[in-house]
Amino acid sequence: MKIDFVLNGRDVSIDTVPLRSLVDVLREDQNLTGVKKGCGEGECGACSVLVNGKLINSCIFPAGAAHGTEIVTIEGFRETNRYRVIEDAFAEAGSVQCGFCTPGMVLAAEALLREEPRPDDAAIREAISGNLCRCTGYNMIVDGIKIAVKKGKGIW
Repeated sequence: MKIDFVLNGRDVSIDTVPLRSLVDVLREDQNLTGVKKGCGEGECGACSVLVNGKLINSCIFPAGAAHGTEIVTIEGFRETNRYRVIEDAFAEAGSVQCGFCTPGMVLAAEALLREEPRPDDAAIREAISGNLCRCTGYNMIVDGIKIAVKKGKGIW
C-alpha cells in the first residue's frame, strides 16, 4: 500500500504493509534512530513521536494510519527553538542520564507545553506518565520541564 505523509517537514511516500508499525517504518525505512524501539507494546514511550501534534506510541501505531498525517520525530523537533529551550532546561536540571527515554520525554514535554504553557507539577507528571525512565526517578525530568517553562516564556 502506498502511504503518503509529511515527516519532519518533508513529503514522504512509501510502499509498505499498512499494519507494519510506524516505529519500524521510521527506523528501518527512514533511518530515524532517535525513535527508540523499547517494549513494542505501547507501554514505555521510547518510540514516542508527534502525529498531527499529538504524542503517540509509534510501536502500536500502524503505518497505514499515518497516511495524510504530519509526523514529527526527535530528529525534526531538534531543529526548532522550542527544542533548544527544552534541551537546555533538561541539561540544567540533570534530566538525562542513560538517554534512552530522553527523545520520548522531550516530545512529551513539547506536547504538554503546546496545550498548557504553564503546567503545574500534576499536569507535568500526567504528561510524562506514558514514558518510562529507569534512571532519574522522574523528579529531575519534572524539574527540567519546569525550567523550560520559565526559560521559554513567550515561546509556548
